[in-house]
Formats: sequence, C-alpha cells, structure tokens
Amino acid sequence: MSAPLLVIVDAANVVGSVPDGWWRDRRGAAERLRDRLATEGVPGQEGPVEIVLVVEGAARGVDSVPGVLVASAPGSGDDHMVELVARAGERRCLVVTADRELRRRVTALGAGVLGPRAVPR
Repeated sequence: MSAPLLVIVDAANVVGSVPDGWWRDRRGAAERLRDRLATEGVPGQEGPVEIVLVVEGAARGVDSVPGVLVASAPGSGDDHMVELVARAGERRCLVVTADRELRRRVTALGAGVLGPRAVPR
C-alpha cells in the first residue's frame, strides 16, 4: 500500500489571498483555515490524503486537529515547506501556494502545486 498523498498548505499565502481582515488576527485566520481543511479537505483529490498546514510568525502555536497536522515553522515557512517536500522522498506531494519562488523550489523536488483557490474558503 502506498503512502497517502501529502498536501502541504502555505497558511500565510492562502490566508493572505482573501482580504477578509486576516491581518488583525493571523492566528485566528490560520485556525479557521485549519478547520475548513479538516471538514472539507482538498477538493478534487482522490484517495487518502495527509494535510500539513504550515504556519509561521504570529500564527505559530496553532494546534493540530484530526485530519490536519499543523507544523509551526521554526524560521521561514517557505524553507520549512521545502524541507517537508525533500523529506517526503518518492512520496507524492502537492504544495498549495501562489508564491512563485516557493512553487519553483518545490517543483524542482518533484512536488505538484495548486493555487490558494484549491482549498475551501
């Protein structure tokens, strides 16, 4: 049996793609995204999926919930996501972000990418 698809979500980038006042409560915005991912998943992805939500800065410390592992980046969120993809080895990975440089870095490691609209809002 193969490992489930690893979906790594760039919380700052996804939250920042919707001008809904997220900047007033970054942690709360990350928690709302986490909860939507936990209940709705990532539309269009077939089979088992493991979701990792990467948070940084003021959103660090958001707790994981069933269905979504929250990873607090010790430094740069982008660097942490690249590290997660690199550690995944041959496992299939998707990274959800609109950040062009991050997209370039993870696709060089073999990951696929989706834009922020791929996740529930």
